[in-house]
Amino acid sequence: MKVVFLLFDSLNRHALSCYGAAGMQTPNFDRLAQRGVVFDRHFVGSLPCMPARRDIQTGRLNFLHRGWGPLEPFDHSLADILRSNGVYTHLITDHYHYFEDGGAGFHGRYSSWEFIRGQEKDKWRPAIRPDAASFAERYHERMHDFSADINSKLPYFVNRDYLQQRGDFPLAQCFDSANAFLDAHHGDDRWLLHLECFDPHEPFFAPERFLQSHPQALGGKIFDWPSYGRNDLDADLLAQLRANYHGLVSACDHYLGTLLDTFDRHDLWKDTWLVMSTDHGLLLGEKEYLGKNRPPFFNEVAHIPLIVTAPASTGIEPHRDAALTQTIDLMPTMLSIFDQPIPPEVTGHDLLPQMRGGSPARVTESDSPGAIYGQFGAAINYTDGRYTYFLYPQVPFEQDLFQYTLMPTHMRTFFEPAEFTDAALDRGLSFTRGYPVMKLPMRADAKANMIRRYPLLEAKTALYDLQSDPEQLHPLQDAALERRMRDAVAAQLIANEAPPEMFRRYGLPMPDAAAAETDTAATRGAVPGSTLPASAA
Repeated sequence: MKVVFLLFDSLNRHALSCYGAAGMQTPNFDRLAQRGVVFDRHFVGSLPCMPARRDIQTGRLNFLHRGWGPLEPFDHSLADILRSNGVYTHLITDHYHYFEDGGAGFHGRYSSWEFIRGQEKDKWRPAIRPDAASFAERYHERMHDFSADINSKLPYFVNRDYLQQRGDFPLAQCFDSANAFLDAHHGDDRWLLHLECFDPHEPFFAPERFLQSHPQALGGKIFDWPSYGRNDLDADLLAQLRANYHGLVSACDHYLGTLLDTFDRHDLWKDTWLVMSTDHGLLLGEKEYLGKNRPPFFNEVAHIPLIVTAPASTGIEPHRDAALTQTIDLMPTMLSIFDQPIPPEVTGHDLLPQMRGGSPARVTESDSPGAIYGQFGAAINYTDGRYTYFLYPQVPFEQDLFQYTLMPTHMRTFFEPAEFTDAALDRGLSFTRGYPVMKLPMRADAKANMIRRYPLLEAKTALYDLQSDPEQLHPLQDAALERRMRDAVAAQLIANEAPPEMFRRYGLPMPDAAAAETDTAATRGAVPGSTLPASAA
C-alpha cells in the first residue's frame, strides 16, 4: 500500500468550489473531490502551524500542554512509526518552520526529506545591505517592516526579489519534486510521500499568470500580507488582499492538477491513497477580522477541508461524509492504512471504518461525542457539529498556565533563563511514557510570549448554533445548553489528560482524580536525581 499525504497551509475551505465557494472555481480540487470521500465536518485541533503538525504526527492535541514547539522525545510520530516498520517515508516541503528552533525533530523522523527554500521569513538569501528604499516603493505602507529583528518581514522582500529573478516558485518546486518521486517510485510498494506546501499562507505571493482572473490583485503597490487583528482596511485594499489570496489558491489548484495528472498517467489510483487537508484557515475581513491567533476561532479558521481518495480495491466509494472529524484523526487513519497498531496514548480516531460505511468515529460513548480545539492559553473551543462553544479562561491569561515540555524552544528562540523560574518536574502525564517533563510557568514578561505578541480579541465566552446561524453572527443565550457545553468540554479535558489546573483556569468542575492530584502535589518530595522541585499544582 502507498499514501500521498498532501498538506497545504491556511487553505480556506470556503475558497474551494467543491465546498461551495461563491465566485471561486478550483477545478482540480473538484476533480479530487469527485474521486474521494469529502469530509464536510472536519475541524482543526491545535493551532497554529507547528502545534497543528504535532497533532498530525502524534494523533494527540498539543494545545492543552504547550504552545509552539518541537516534537518531544516521548512522542510516537507517524513518520517514525512507519519508518521503523518497513514503510519508506519521504518529506517534500517548503514549510520553513520545520527548520527553526521551534520545529526541531519533525523532519528527522523521515527516511529522507527535501527542503525547498524561500517562503515567507525563511532566512535564505543574504541581506547585509537590503535596499529598504526600493522595498518601500514597491510594497504598501501597511507591509513596511525592514528591520533586522528576528521576526521582521525583511527576509520575504529579499527572497521574493530572488525568486522573481529566477522565475522558480517554491510551490511549483514542491509539486515538481513530488511528481518526480511518483515517476520514479510508482512501481514500488510501502511508502508514504508527505508533500507539504506553505501556500496559500501569507504572504499571498503567486505568479502573475494566476492573478489574471483576480484583477484586483494587479496594479498599485503590493499588498499581500495582512497584520492579524481587526480589519481596518478600506474596501479597495481589502479587495486587493483577497484577490492575492484567491490568486494563490488558484496556483495551488493548478499544481494539484499536475499531481492528479501523474496519478492518471501511472494509474496510481489502483493502489495509492491520496489524503489532502490543511492545518487551519484564516479570516480575510469576515466578521471584521484579519488572520488568525487573535480573533475567536470562528469556522473560517476552524472548519477545514479534508478529502481522502482510496484505492478501488478497498471498496470505499466516493461520497460526502457529514460525521464530525478533526486533525488528530489523520495519524491513526494513516497508520491503519499500513496495518500498523495505534499507540495507546493516541486520542484521534481511525476513520477507515467510518469511510467504509460504519458508525461515525466520534460516537456517543459518553456525554461528549464532539471535539475540542484551540490555541495554547486562549479559548478551549468545542463543537459537536451542531453547536460551537468558545470557552475563555476565567483568570488572567498567564495565570494557572504551564508548558509541559522537554524541548524548551519557542518559534525562533530558546527559552530565556527567567522562564525556568519556579520550574518543576512532572511525572504525572501517562502519554509521556515515563519521561519526566518540565512544568514551566507562563511568564508575561517573556520575550517570546505568544499571548502578548498576539493579544486576544473579543475574549469572551460565546455559544453559536450552526444550524440557525451558520455564519456565527448571533451568540445564543441559553443557560441549560451552555451547561451541557461546559460538561462536554470537561469530559474532553479528561479524555485528553489535560493537567489539573486547566479545570480551575476555565471554571470547570474538577474530576476526582485531578482533585486528588492537586491535593497531593504539594506534599511530593523532590524528584530523585534532579535539581528541580517536584511538580506543584
